[in-house]
Amino acid sequence: MSNEIRILLVEDEDYDVRRVRNTLRPVENRIRIKDVVASGTAAIELLEKNRFGYDVVIMDFQIAGGLMGERLIKKMKEIDPLLQIIVITKMTVNITDFEFANKLLEAGAMWYCTKYPGDIEDFIYQPTDFILNIFNAFEKKRLEKDRLRSNKKLDRNVREILESREIIGESEPIQRLRRQIVQIAATDSNVLIRGNSGTGKELVATHIHYLSRRKYEKFMPINCGSIPGDLIESELFGFERGSFTGANTKKAGLFEVADKGTVFLDEIAELSPTAQVKLLRVIQEGEIDKIGRTDKIKVNVRIIAATNKILEEEVKEKRFREDLYYRLNVVSVIVPPLNQRKNDIPLLTRYFLQKFSQDMNMETPQVEAAAMDLLAAHSWPGNIRELQNIIQRLLFIGEKIIKAVHVNAAFSGTPVSLHASPAPAPDFGNNGEIVPWRDAERRYKKEYFQYVRENTASDAEAARQLGLAPPNYYRMCKELGLK
Repeated sequence: MSNEIRILLVEDEDYDVRRVRNTLRPVENRIRIKDVVASGTAAIELLEKNRFGYDVVIMDFQIAGGLMGERLIKKMKEIDPLLQIIVITKMTVNITDFEFANKLLEAGAMWYCTKYPGDIEDFIYQPTDFILNIFNAFEKKRLEKDRLRSNKKLDRNVREILESREIIGESEPIQRLRRQIVQIAATDSNVLIRGNSGTGKELVATHIHYLSRRKYEKFMPINCGSIPGDLIESELFGFERGSFTGANTKKAGLFEVADKGTVFLDEIAELSPTAQVKLLRVIQEGEIDKIGRTDKIKVNVRIIAATNKILEEEVKEKRFREDLYYRLNVVSVIVPPLNQRKNDIPLLTRYFLQKFSQDMNMETPQVEAAAMDLLAAHSWPGNIRELQNIIQRLLFIGEKIIKAVHVNAAFSGTPVSLHASPAPAPDFGNNGEIVPWRDAERRYKKEYFQYVRENTASDAEAARQLGLAPPNYYRMCKELGLK
């Protein structure tokens, strides 16, 4: 951004054009009147042709033509939102006319002044103030441009976070969940996320935060069940130096650090009764009780809580405060378990295979249909977390093509591949007796066919493993006396 301030002057009286030029002449090395137009329509046409070609517009409020005043200001800001507008007017000499000033500011102007401040006829307003506010307008544009650039960078970071933590699936439950997330993110209400362990409740909380107006602020997750009860309060609310034995330095709690952002409290049902009381105060009063501090600290935090327990039963059993339950359960989201969205299992499988393969610096394997059928048929009590575990086991097997036998091995926790368990050697004789070739061949075929079938998911898969067409496989099984 150049240090020269480029001015567009919108003025239809030659006398006032001359006064503006006289006023700016002492600083013409920094402030240059680039163009002068005599109507609002001409100003709009010039701005559209030379978009972003000006830093500051100095405009007469009652310009000639139909386009003037607040309407003209708004149209200019639509063309270039960073454009700074200074209004000069002879409508009033009372610069404390707040109603007039508010209308200009709401329209998009940054300052206004009277044309005639008294006994000065050769200059506009008070020359020093006029020039100073042009410099202020230029600085305001620079700061807004920097902020816009920073916001674009932050937007790019937010997109990268959401892409890296994508919610995978095309099933109706997942599409409904996505719609809920968008609706909830548009509000600032507290949210309670329900769902079985491993369904992805933190993933949902992440999307709610990064799609909300708080997306540029901090997202602070904490698992309430992973921290001992005597430490959870200091983690959430912090403490002052010397407030207890071992407090050698002061500590900012999670809510203090996340001010203006979002706190995600996973396993909220595990909070101690004392911590529940303090959390209720945060929600009700917007302030925290810091250990060792008498005065309260004001915070502005959105709370997203999650649990795999039925909070209504916890309230009934007096293990969870009823008033806190109602404060948290303003908006409720239920994350569906994996066995209710089985259509998404192929998508999830391919996604995690690619993701973990990249992490392990290895080629992404293909999945045979029979293997995918086994994955889809599983009940998945551990939900997405269990699926991730199984995918990682399959990758450790090290095969380029994942087959049903590999999936069975992964489910059983046995890290084996087809090559790790060779077929048992046939018995060629009995007490030194030589078996005729045809009998030995038949025995070997039967045992090998049995072995292959036991380690595959179906007859069709067994035929593929043996390199036989299904009709030939069935015929040979019948000849060998196998069902």
